[in-house]
Amino acid sequence: MEEIIALENRRIEAMTKGDVAALEEILADDLLYTHTTARIDTKASFIDAVSTGRSNYKSIERKDVKIRDFGDTAVVTGQAKFHVGNNKFEARYIDVYAKRGNAWQMVAWQSTRVPDEA
Repeated sequence: MEEIIALENRRIEAMTKGDVAALEEILADDLLYTHTTARIDTKASFIDAVSTGRSNYKSIERKDVKIRDFGDTAVVTGQAKFHVGNNKFEARYIDVYAKRGNAWQMVAWQSTRVPDEA
């Protein structure tokens, strides 16, 4: 699903550059974004955190990305290295997109921190 890969790339770029207009378009109004800390953001609170710098995404490097197509729903799974503010960590994630009208939007994100190796 090339369309979802392109949208994921655009979302990551928007998060790291603070591109609120792109996030407004990509994120669904009913988004539930669950962070590795179990904190939940809505679309509005997520965009606010990015635009004010409370969530300062400096880089996100993904690997093992897989996309499953379920018609009007796409499920993306993978692992990523995050650099947010002064924190660097790795997480596994599941990201869900829904096709609404002619546009795909991100409706859910859930991530789990990968424990640091001893």
